[in-house]
Amino acid sequence: MANQDIIFKMSLAKIYPLYVNKAVKKDRTQAEVNEVIQWLMGYDQAGLKEVLEQEIDLETFFAAAPQMNPNTTLITGVVCGVRVEEVDNPLMQKIRYLDKLIDELARGKSMEKILRK
Repeated sequence: MANQDIIFKMSLAKIYPLYVNKAVKKDRTQAEVNEVIQWLMGYDQAGLKEVLEQEIDLETFFAAAPQMNPNTTLITGVVCGVRVEEVDNPLMQKIRYLDKLIDELARGKSMEKILRK
């Protein structure tokens, strides 16, 4: 199994606490993490809660997203040494978009900038 396949099959429920911990360590909140996820993918709070409870994998999480935000093209920069706008695999790019937004949150960027308003 390729590394990407391993990532795609990871449960959001396992990764989500890492996102929250990263944000909280930098004086941000779980609510802000949720807001970022909801902005990116169109989930509402109930939908996000359901996804976490069902422990679905990232592939399903992104495939089932109500609507990817049309402003994802405005998300640029480097995550894990890779420019998010240059990631070839569409699913991996979406995962990197989320990683990038959480990084920006943890770095103290304003929600307005993170949400590309």
